[in-house]
Amino acid sequence: MTLKDSTVLITGGTGSFGSRVARHLLDKHPKQIRIFSRDEKKQWEMRRHFPDFRYMLGDVRDPARLAVAMDGVDFVFHAAALKQVGSCEDYPFEAVQTNIIGSNQACQTAKAAGVRTFVALSTDKAVKPVNAMGVSKAMMEKIICSQNQFENKTTFCCVRYGNVMGSRGSVIPLFKEQIEQGLPLTVTVAEMTRFLMTLDQSVDLVFHAMTQAKGGEVFVRKAPACTVMDLANTMRQRLGVPLHPIEISGIRPGEKLHEILVNEYEMQRVTDAPDYYTIHPEYRPVSTLTPKPLGEEFTSLNTHQLQAGAAIDSMLEAMGNQETYH
Repeated sequence: MTLKDSTVLITGGTGSFGSRVARHLLDKHPKQIRIFSRDEKKQWEMRRHFPDFRYMLGDVRDPARLAVAMDGVDFVFHAAALKQVGSCEDYPFEAVQTNIIGSNQACQTAKAAGVRTFVALSTDKAVKPVNAMGVSKAMMEKIICSQNQFENKTTFCCVRYGNVMGSRGSVIPLFKEQIEQGLPLTVTVAEMTRFLMTLDQSVDLVFHAMTQAKGGEVFVRKAPACTVMDLANTMRQRLGVPLHPIEISGIRPGEKLHEILVNEYEMQRVTDAPDYYTIHPEYRPVSTLTPKPLGEEFTSLNTHQLQAGAAIDSMLEAMGNQETYH
């Protein structure tokens, strides 16, 4: 499958992922890249870096605007979402309207427009969810992955990943800002673990899904993890302030101590490759399954653990500079 001379739509295209995937898309020579989002200021900022994209104001809650955005589109990367745990806890129905209802409308519009492949972005918080954002993303996955139970021309799939390093609202830019402002680093729980993935790796996962999907899969890239305390200590060393104060703030509403990327039920219908898990839909059995022992999961506690220092620092180096439009 090639993106050359195709039209690509990125919903939520001014976010951290949308900005990075757009940069990668340029190397694949599509005919047009469309950025669909609801914030005109972020679009204005992004236009200064990528003036040749087509920018379209709109909200995935609005099916009429989605129909205009998807007219003539070959591929959709669906990144539009409410993803902040705290705000979704405060206003859970807003998460329902964007992450669930908006995603369903995006699916229906994509089918009507004859889109070839639709890849939706999900999160580890959708697995055994304990917060409103995770519940809404779990329902989004169910909606996306159900679309290929019945015959249609569009192939739907999801990708699921953990903490994307440096993405807007994540802990790494927060730690950097706290150090620059002379504020203590706020660590919720020292033993808390989180997966680590660079934005470039998240883009690779999306392209992998786009080329491998038959319909209804969830693709997971294997990723290492570390404790939040080890990340904070590495950030202090990296920025030259090894004694910068750390404040333990306590676990916040809706947070997990450890995240899960593949649960024990999904492990019974996976294909295990060196870098990826493919979770196959229950309605399409495949002969290449490599099920795991009952009860086994893929979590931020049992994956490869990076220790404070060189291992985490190399990930921070690979992270590079992020495109963020405020």
